[in-house]
Order: sequence, then C-alpha cells, then structure tokens
Amino acid sequence: MGDLIGKVAIITGAGSGIGAATAECLADHGAAVTVTDINFEAAQQTADIIGQRGQQALALKQDVTMREGWVEVFDRTRTTLGVVNVLVNNAGVSGAGLDRFEEEGGLDAWRQIMNINLDAVNLGCRQAIAEMKETGGSIVNISSVMGLVGGAGPAYNASKGGVRLLTKSIASYCGRMGYPIRSNSVHPGYIWTPMVRQIAEVHEEVSSEAELEEMLRLQHPIGRLGVPEDIAAGVKFLASDAAGFMTGSELVIDGGYTCV
Repeated sequence: MGDLIGKVAIITGAGSGIGAATAECLADHGAAVTVTDINFEAAQQTADIIGQRGQQALALKQDVTMREGWVEVFDRTRTTLGVVNVLVNNAGVSGAGLDRFEEEGGLDAWRQIMNINLDAVNLGCRQAIAEMKETGGSIVNISSVMGLVGGAGPAYNASKGGVRLLTKSIASYCGRMGYPIRSNSVHPGYIWTPMVRQIAEVHEEVSSEAELEEMLRLQHPIGRLGVPEDIAAGVKFLASDAAGFMTGSELVIDGGYTCV
C-alpha cells in the first residue's frame, strides 16, 4: 500500500465523486495530496477524511478555468506538501440539459462546457509541465468513454475527445523536449456519481434515479455501473512507477461499454 510514498499529488474536482475517491486512494497508498474544488467546503470534507486517517491533505478552493489559480495551487502545494509530481485533472461538467445541437444559437453552453472540460485541463497541464520538467512526474487526465464514441451531447463529446488528444500531444511534446513527464488519459464508463445522477432530472426517457441506473446498467456488459473507486484504482496505477512505460495512452475503465 506504500507504492506512492514520496509522491505529492494535486487532484481537481476532488470534493465528491471520482475526485474524492482518487484523493483518498492516492493518500492511502502514501501520497500527500492537495484536494481542490470550486466548492471549498466539499474539498475540505475530503481533506478532513484523509487527515483523520493520519495522512497528509491540503484543501484549496479552485476555479480550474483561471490560470492564476493554477499558479497559486501549485505554489501552495509546494510550500505545504513538497514538490508536485502528480496532477490529476478531474474537474468537469456534464452539461446535462444544456448540451444539445441547435440550428440557431446554442454556443453559450458549448463554450462553458469546453472551458471547464478542455481549456482548464490545458491550463493545468501547462502549469504541471513548468513545475515537473526538471523533477519529473505524471499527468493523469480524466476523459470519458464519450471521448472515444458518440452518444452524449456535442460539447461533452468534443471536450472529452479533446482531452484524449491533448493528453497524447503532451506526451509527445514532453518526450521530444526530454522532460521526464508521463501523460495519460482515463476513460470511465458510467460511474454512479452525483454528476451522472443529475441526468435523471433532464432525461426524457426516465422518471427516476432508479430507472436511470437500470437503463445505464444494461449498457455495461459487466452487469453493473462503475463506482468512483474503480476509476481511482486506475489513476493510482498511472500515478505510480508501475506505469513507468506508459505515456500517451488511454486507460479505458468502462465495464465493457465500448465493446458493444
């Protein structure tokens, strides 16, 4: 359980769901973690859980779309926990109810979703490269199966597909520059989190969370929806030295969603 001892990780959107599970998992395996979220109280709750286990955690409020915020998060983490060598870009939005094709207009939702899901990942990666190019590290970007196949809203699909290729571009760039930085993406299937449960509120074909869960479960050959811990385990692997020969890769953790 100590395969991340000596690592210092920043996890965005870690106040709930996949981000919270990832922060707890990395801390369980020895990393010191900075938990960021637009909702500071949620970030603090995750950090408190980690601290109660005798592990190191720092909670920070962060709007991932603001470049100056990224500089502050890395500075505060370096001062409090040490040199950062893991970044997990997890913060994102689904755009449920807003993300749809419209013959006229519709660009406000598109720009908001792209800003959070893709532009912010770009900002985080750029800051991580500046911080890690001498000391080395691992960037893990949370994409989605919807970055591999269509089926969600246009902006969500485009943003998550963009994360996939941004990840590869960064891996190639760091290799060419001789920077000891690995860059990989994770592609979850449907994970039963608050963000996924929100779909029930806007989906015309379902009337309850239970009905939504059953509809989504049937699309996963493994016979269940994912839980945040499923994704956290994959992120932990990519953050560790066990993944030392992986860069520019997609880790698909989807219960078979993309094989049907």
